[in-house]
Amino acid sequence: MKPQVKADLAMLLVTLFWGSSYLFMQMGLTDLETFNLIGIRFGIAFIIAALFFHKRIIRINRKTLLHALILGAILFGVFATVTEGVKTTTASQAGFLVSLTVIFVPLLSILLKNKPETRVFFGAGLALIGIGLLTLTDHFQISQGDALCIGTALFYATHIIVTGKLAPQSDAIQLGVYQLGFAALFGLIFSIFTEAPRLPHTPKAWLAVLMLSILCSAIGFVVQTVAQQHTTPTHTGLIFSLEPVFAALFAFMLNGETLTVRGYIGAALVLLSVLIAEIDLRRWIRGEQKVTPLPERNLPL
Repeated sequence: MKPQVKADLAMLLVTLFWGSSYLFMQMGLTDLETFNLIGIRFGIAFIIAALFFHKRIIRINRKTLLHALILGAILFGVFATVTEGVKTTTASQAGFLVSLTVIFVPLLSILLKNKPETRVFFGAGLALIGIGLLTLTDHFQISQGDALCIGTALFYATHIIVTGKLAPQSDAIQLGVYQLGFAALFGLIFSIFTEAPRLPHTPKAWLAVLMLSILCSAIGFVVQTVAQQHTTPTHTGLIFSLEPVFAALFAFMLNGETLTVRGYIGAALVLLSVLIAEIDLRRWIRGEQKVTPLPERNLPL
């Protein structure tokens, strides 16, 4: 088997893990509160990643540590909103809404005076229609959980943009591992002041925490780091776009979640908007198959 095929299969497995994360978050929240779950999840993930990359992270300078602190704080915002969001929305809807990160990244880059391609604006308009169909009630109201998941996409887009600015100035592995630790630290601090932190008490909650920590965060981060060295950005971007599909599949198979007909149409439009933002149709038709890859995910959901 060719190295690129192996890498693509590894990335597909990681994307499968990420798709399952929304359901595992809901499972963990049956026994733990939001910040408590974040603290434990990323604490375990940090320990595992630190052991794997121990030779790379022993010597770290203040600049890299500061950058990791900044990214860890934004990352905490990502998971605080999505973990709180899945309390009051479905895992499948959460997956599609968070995938809007792909639309928000080029739109937010306008602030950095980087003009997105026209197809991004078309994708954004289509995504807006999809969001409306997926989330709005008959009274044109959006649930708190759906709003928080859209906020997650904004936080995550910000994280990707800031990472793009800071990563070239630091060791990428050190930055990735230490921001896991800072995300855990913020979760612990917020849990101490606003919740009653504790360890999981049920087998179901422990399963959820370990799956989130080991599969979705630590292994996902390590495998992604290695696999992306052996595959193309084109393949990576298209494989990543399957995450909300896997989220909906897991939610249906394990939790019996289904969407309304309107919801499925909205989800399809959101997924289509993501693909439009990635694929240059004119080049694709001409056979050049140029794809703008999804921004690199330094830490998986």
